[in-house]
Amino acid sequence: MKIQQMFKDDIDRKINGVVKVDQDADDVLVQELNEYVITKELKKHFISFFNNYGDAFIDKTADIGVWISGFFGSGKSHFLKILSYILENKEVDGVKTVERFRSKFEDDPATFMLIDKATKGETDTILFNIDIEGSINKDATAVLRVFAKMFYNYLGFYGEDLKVAKLEQFIEKQGKTEQFRKVFEEKNGEPWISTRDAFAFFEDDIVATLEEVLGMSEESARNWFNGTETVEMSIAQLVSEIKDYVDKKPDNFRLLFMIDEVGQYIGSNTDHLINLQSLVEKIGSECEGKVWVVCTGQEALDEIIKTRQDEFSRIQARFKTRLSLSSASADEVIQKRILSKTDDADKRLTEVFDTNDSVLRNLLKFNKDDALLDIRGYETSQDFSKNFPFVPYQFILMQKVFSEIRKHGNAGKHLSGGERSMLSGFQEAAQKIENKDEYSIAPFYLFYDTVHTFLDGAIRRVIDRCQTAADEDRGIKPQDVNVLKLLYLIRYLDNDVKSTLDSIVILMADNINMDKIKMREQVQESLDRLLSQNYIGRTGNTYNFLTDEEQDIAREIKDTSVDTAQIIERIGHLVFGDIYDKKKYRYKIYDFPYDQYVDGHANGSVTGGMKLHIYSIATDDIEKNELRLQTNSKGQAIVVLGDGKYYELIENALKIRKYVKTRNVAQLPKSVQDIIRNQQDEATKYENDALDAIKKAIETAEFYVDGEHIDIKGGDAKSKLDQALEYLVTHVYYDLELVRQTANDDSDIVAILTGKDNYIAGTHPNGDAAQKIEEYLEMQDMKHITTKMSDIQSRYQGIPSGWREIDIAAVVALLIHEQKVTIKYSGMTIQPTDSRLPDMLRKKSEVGKTEITKRHVVSPVKVKETRDFLRDFLDVMDVPADEDGLIAFIIAEFEKLEAYYNDLSSKYEGHKYPDYPAVRDAVRVVRDVLSQKSDNIALIDKVVASEDTLYDMQDHLKNVESFFKTQVSVFDNAVNFVESLRTDLDYISQDTDAEHALNQIRLITHVIDGKAYDYKRIPELNELQSIVEKSHDAMLNEKRANLLEIVRSCLEAIHENAFANEETKIISERADKFFDQKKEQIAVEKSLALLDGMSVPMWAEKDRATMAIESAMKPKSTPAVKPTGASEEKPPVKKEIIKKIARQKMFPAKVLKSEDDIDIYVENIRKQMKQYLQGSDGIQIN
Repeated sequence: MKIQQMFKDDIDRKINGVVKVDQDADDVLVQELNEYVITKELKKHFISFFNNYGDAFIDKTADIGVWISGFFGSGKSHFLKILSYILENKEVDGVKTVERFRSKFEDDPATFMLIDKATKGETDTILFNIDIEGSINKDATAVLRVFAKMFYNYLGFYGEDLKVAKLEQFIEKQGKTEQFRKVFEEKNGEPWISTRDAFAFFEDDIVATLEEVLGMSEESARNWFNGTETVEMSIAQLVSEIKDYVDKKPDNFRLLFMIDEVGQYIGSNTDHLINLQSLVEKIGSECEGKVWVVCTGQEALDEIIKTRQDEFSRIQARFKTRLSLSSASADEVIQKRILSKTDDADKRLTEVFDTNDSVLRNLLKFNKDDALLDIRGYETSQDFSKNFPFVPYQFILMQKVFSEIRKHGNAGKHLSGGERSMLSGFQEAAQKIENKDEYSIAPFYLFYDTVHTFLDGAIRRVIDRCQTAADEDRGIKPQDVNVLKLLYLIRYLDNDVKSTLDSIVILMADNINMDKIKMREQVQESLDRLLSQNYIGRTGNTYNFLTDEEQDIAREIKDTSVDTAQIIERIGHLVFGDIYDKKKYRYKIYDFPYDQYVDGHANGSVTGGMKLHIYSIATDDIEKNELRLQTNSKGQAIVVLGDGKYYELIENALKIRKYVKTRNVAQLPKSVQDIIRNQQDEATKYENDALDAIKKAIETAEFYVDGEHIDIKGGDAKSKLDQALEYLVTHVYYDLELVRQTANDDSDIVAILTGKDNYIAGTHPNGDAAQKIEEYLEMQDMKHITTKMSDIQSRYQGIPSGWREIDIAAVVALLIHEQKVTIKYSGMTIQPTDSRLPDMLRKKSEVGKTEITKRHVVSPVKVKETRDFLRDFLDVMDVPADEDGLIAFIIAEFEKLEAYYNDLSSKYEGHKYPDYPAVRDAVRVVRDVLSQKSDNIALIDKVVASEDTLYDMQDHLKNVESFFKTQVSVFDNAVNFVESLRTDLDYISQDTDAEHALNQIRLITHVIDGKAYDYKRIPELNELQSIVEKSHDAMLNEKRANLLEIVRSCLEAIHENAFANEETKIISERADKFFDQKKEQIAVEKSLALLDGMSVPMWAEKDRATMAIESAMKPKSTPAVKPTGASEEKPPVKKEIIKKIARQKMFPAKVLKSEDDIDIYVENIRKQMKQYLQGSDGIQIN
């Protein structure tokens, strides 16, 4: 059966591709109405609209706005047009529109009743496309002016020009429309309706008509005609006129403004949006449901205003009825309008499917990685029959093809991607194969011819050039052109169906009985030819259509050279950066670093440990020889990657990256920039595909590990590399298991060092590991090589041990505890109890300064000798018998001695105590012993060699120790006592016994360096000091008595005239305070010399005070009154000469024992005074 004969309706009949709201020819309308398909989605929208619309007949409403949204081709324009016909119930070809829809709602009579009821009254619709009817000049009131224009047109006025429309409206209100038109036609010769669009050319005729019909003067008529003012129109005015119009109609009259493409017209223009909002709001509030506004837009209303939500939330309220259309039911429309089959055809197709079910499933089944799940073939025989000769996935793909072509081609923007465009597309495709039989199906490339007229010239030129090359047999075959068309159609559908070879074969299928293998070969040949001539490009296993510019750039990229080293480096980054990004391989609790290599090139830093080596196709085949691989894999894992396109993919990506860097993209035309940007996206895709290809290559790779060709179990790439490294670890690190007990932190190391881990010597789990290190240290010792702890860490973290840093430290701690090794830091032996030891064994900053050596044991004889000496020397019984314990004991005790002797030495500071050289020598001797504490043997030897010196030192210091325990205070008191009498020595010398005792004290406290000190005399000091103190105290008491007598005598002289008047009283009180202070000083002063010096200032104070009192007692002289005119001459005043003599000089200290002594002393004074008086007026004794 021919395909043409299968359809109920003639497949070759004319069907409009895209519905336009202004197409109203009867033949077009009849077809549109009869063939309009009410899908499930549309039925919901009919119900929603007529429910809201019908309610307005019962209750008044302001919610008269309806917004129909949907992307290009969703059928919104068609739905708007059909809705207008239904509402108006327009009679077309003798049949009312509502009646035509009765059969379409046979399965839903309730909805039809709703529609029928809503259309009983008189309804007028004003249906128009605002993009067409609107003015080119879109000012702020553009929407209002379009509404006004269409309303006036509807009324029969000339809405194109509001000036003319307003004139006609005025004439109509005067009831003179027919008269005006008749008079104008008489004067002009042409009807008014046909000439009003050019009224500006008929001034005289119009002026004359206005004069005759309206009675205007010629001047008034011409002023109106020539007036340049524009007719202003407000929303309120227009709505008022609309309201006046509908109010004159019956109550059930309805007027609907049905406007197509409003969303596109207002776009994101704020003024237009507000204009529409205000207009709809005013119509709703004023007309109360009698006038409706129905708009369509490519976007939903909330999408249009979403960036200005706060400003325009009110407009959403104006359009409460919102209907959103999609193209989801496009296949349903196509199936019913075009593909509906006759009964015979349906029966035959069912037979074909039942016979070839499995063949069809195999033929049309996409690989799971190449297409989405909804890209499917036929499910059932009914599915086959209703879609034949098309495949279900073609409906999905064509919708997306239309959408993508519109996005990516300027001419393509005129496409409508919904059911009507798809309708014509599927009709034309069916027509191309209408003469084929029931085994034929439509290959996808047929759809190219349904869209090619809308495509950019750049696209068509590529296809046309390829067609010409095929026609002229210039390396291209006719099938290649079809493949190229197909590749263009799916150019932007990579997310839905990938343009792989298998996918292309399926999409090229044109017959149920097609040999898929043969077709695959043919398609591959076509792809190869197209690739060779740059009609297409390839990314991994996918193929891409190229425009002329893309071909030129593709050719330049292809000629760009890339170094093999760069490709290898990139493979390394993908393997070790994306697929297997571990820097260390974790095995149990161990983290093993490994070196990363690709084709002999290191990826990242090299540690010298185990290797993971990737061999790509860049490695020579000779290196992949089985024997060589086994040999080279010793100590490493070699992964020989399986076949794959990864190398080519990476090369292509790098070529693109390199090419882009050589171009100044910013200076290139935008079209070239877009291509380069797409190429960069392609490069990213190449890299992603390369990553997938490398993963697969690893999954199918051959593995050679530590000299063996091993079989790795199933798993992904990461799992297989994990298994290879695990195998390598267990073979390379064969000493790993010697560490049977692991450490967690420093506390575990301290526990081992101090023996708190409770293991008996020789039974520790890590004994074998400790033996390994001990053997190595013995070898180092034999070679006289210094070994650092850093060497131990490095050696045993590496192959073949692989121990953790903390576990190595723990094993060394075990050797330390068992006294098998010696640790030195900065030349000093470190004891197990040293708190710094864990850091020395572990810390990076310390291990390089820490030496570890095989321990040399001190001989037992010396140990015994040392212990015996220490028991006696230190007077202790408990001296450790083991070497470490003994060494620690010696160091601890001698450090105590050093501190003790240092303390003694410090007591000499500021003092002259006996035997300081002995103490100083003791410190030196002890330090000399401790200087060998870094070496156990040397320390023991030093102690043994110093025995006699230590004994002598101990004996010599007994007197010193005793001195500081019991005698130092007596010694200090005596020294301080002598110092306190330093100013009174002359007085002490007057007492022979006291002077002798003081000299003895001086002798005992005087220490002479190098001369033995007699400690036995120190007890004498107290008695000698007592003798001196008694004598000195007696002298002090006598001196104090004499001074107090002077105080009494001075005060007596002062008080004699102290109360003569107020002034003398004040002088006396001041003197009293002075002498009170002197009495206090006399009582406490212990220096005879200082007491002696106190008499002079007291006598001086007495003299000052008595003289002041005498002066105060003298009467004040009154100056004589000089007679008037007396001479001013003053007699010269003679200045008195008073000699001042110190009392000490006049009355020297002397002991008088007889009256004769007194007479002589006084006579001497008399003679001196007389001498001083000669040549002076007086003597003042101070």
